[in-house]
Amino acid sequence: MQEFVDFLAKQPPFNALSNLDLEHISNQIDVEYFVAGTVIVSAGEEPLHHLYVVRTGSVEVLDKGNVVDELHSGDAFGHISVLTGLPPQYSVRASEDTLCYRMPDPRDFVTDPATLKFGHFGTLITRHRLTSSALMSDAQSNVTRYMRPILWVKGDEPIREVAEKMTQSEQSFALIETREGVGLVTDRDFRSKVGRGHLSIESPVAAMMSFPLITVSSKITLASAFLQMVERGVHHLVVVDEFEKPLGVVRAMDLSSVQLRNPLLIRAAIESAGSIEELAAASLLLKPSLVELHDNGIPSLHVAGLMSAIVSAILTRILTLSGSVDQPVAHSWLILGSIARGEPLPASDVDTAIVWADQPGDLDASDQITNNAKQILELMEKCGLERCPNGANADNTLFTRSRSAWIEVSSAWLSDPNRAGALLLSSIAADNQPLTNVSLGRTIMENIRETTRSKEYLSDALRFALAKKPPIGFVKDFIVDHSGENRGGLNLKEGGLAPIASLARWMAIVQGDVRGGTLERLQRAASENLLEGEEGEILTTAFTDIHQIVFDEEIATIRAGRAPTAWVSPESLDSLTRRHLRENFRAISHIQGVIESEWVRRLP
Repeated sequence: MQEFVDFLAKQPPFNALSNLDLEHISNQIDVEYFVAGTVIVSAGEEPLHHLYVVRTGSVEVLDKGNVVDELHSGDAFGHISVLTGLPPQYSVRASEDTLCYRMPDPRDFVTDPATLKFGHFGTLITRHRLTSSALMSDAQSNVTRYMRPILWVKGDEPIREVAEKMTQSEQSFALIETREGVGLVTDRDFRSKVGRGHLSIESPVAAMMSFPLITVSSKITLASAFLQMVERGVHHLVVVDEFEKPLGVVRAMDLSSVQLRNPLLIRAAIESAGSIEELAAASLLLKPSLVELHDNGIPSLHVAGLMSAIVSAILTRILTLSGSVDQPVAHSWLILGSIARGEPLPASDVDTAIVWADQPGDLDASDQITNNAKQILELMEKCGLERCPNGANADNTLFTRSRSAWIEVSSAWLSDPNRAGALLLSSIAADNQPLTNVSLGRTIMENIRETTRSKEYLSDALRFALAKKPPIGFVKDFIVDHSGENRGGLNLKEGGLAPIASLARWMAIVQGDVRGGTLERLQRAASENLLEGEEGEILTTAFTDIHQIVFDEEIATIRAGRAPTAWVSPESLDSLTRRHLRENFRAISHIQGVIESEWVRRLP
């Protein structure tokens, strides 16, 4: 059952559920296997009483015989009929040998059914991507601009003949037509499968094709396609039209003209690194890649999300190479802070924590876990990732505890705001992302959800959050802070980003849902009327604008080879930027004041 829990905990919408709810659902799961071509759901039949989640393989969604979507591991189907009580509108067919989890209506087994917000078919290709209509760089141009024509071949053609066709057409890929569907073969497949003797040149080319296709819509930007490549770790994407018909292929090597390749190369190098030395070499590409993405006009929060993914991948690979994941005591590594929220800056350090499984009897695993954590942090620094200078590290006993100890201390933080360090530590712990053993790592997040938060705690926590205040404004080349003092420098991280992030974190704790980053938390707060009117939009715009300014400054220090600093010189800002900052500061300050006086009325 634990395998069910761990898998569902990573898949929307089940990732919004508590571990207890996940266990309840997992108790109802049946595992079913379907050979390729099996029709699992038939349109127009009786309403379904069970839904399915793809575990391995893939399925096709068909409308009157036409394929309208393809679902992969983690995707649900049949839920529309289960949730509505109506006959299924679409048929679903296994496009390859497929393993599915079959479960009854999950709403019957969870504490809050409203947390289960299933998507409809087609959401995979319309999810949020890198877009910014105001940007005119090549990275924001349509993906079809760099699309290459398709070389079509049959699945039963010998590999030798396909290689000759690819050479003659000067293509590094071909799309393969088979009875099961369309696959992809690339020059990398020839090197890895034929060159190493796994297949002969007379074997049918379908034997080495990638299937199913990884596709992108023809309507997205090149930057969006690039992000998809980094996320999936691939070098070719098939561009399709609104009917999922292949139109062309975009290749990673074609992105060299817009200088977007380094993050993709980092991803590949991280995954293939066989030693810490190789991983450290791959990690050296991170900061130059951030500079390239910035120079191509990619919005800072999108680059920050990419940075979070790469940092998480590096630390995860360190844990694998060091053997830490195989330690006898089950434990989960967590990333904390801005990296966990997906909004780090180029100079951000890495905050970490550990949750380990409770041991039977009087066994104490703390020394073993702590000693291992010290070694991991040393390897992390060897790979160019800086540990938290303020002590939020996995070898600090404040941030490394057993599951029961985390529950006990986090409950105390949430019930007794006067406990030493309670407000600071609870705010740090609210920003966490498990990297390994996800179910165990969700302990802190689950306890925040389940622990009753008294009004005394919420009141004191709000005062703690509101202690982060923006400057009042500019007087010539000086900054007037909220205490009335003039300063010669502007700390936009503390005076611009922190006030919004702290307020968004407080609202997330109020709601018992600390998932996601600042913008996601603001959105949830607005939907629950913790933020009213245009407050959510104002704070979102301010956070996005200020993050971009700080990101720009840190990129400039990297390019110049200077040590990073959180301070910005006022005279370095043009008049338009100063005016926008002044307006943002005033708006943030106003909303802080309104929340301070009205928070009790707005509580859900």
